[in-house]
Amino acid sequence: MDALRRLFGGGPPAPEARDATAAAIDPAPPIAPPSAEEIDAEERARELDLLRTEHERLDDLIVRQQRYADRSWVPPSQGGPRRSDDGEASKDEDR
Repeated sequence: MDALRRLFGGGPPAPEARDATAAAIDPAPPIAPPSAEEIDAEERARELDLLRTEHERLDDLIVRQQRYADRSWVPPSQGGPRRSDDGEASKDEDR
């Protein structure tokens, strides 16, 4: 602010303005680091909030699909276990 005032010809700031500015910049007392219990409580609250928002975002169909995903049918893999870049011939090719 002082630089703008000097740039536009306002002159130096008044001494009482400097004192008020110095008082406003006065540093706050140091903050103690949070304890382990406080950190755990914040993490639990955050996890609960995430679960709530996830529940609100998902509809019933998606929840059912996720619940029974381990019982869903998966088509059999095709082509067998041998990969195209394998250097070894399989036992089936030796016949």
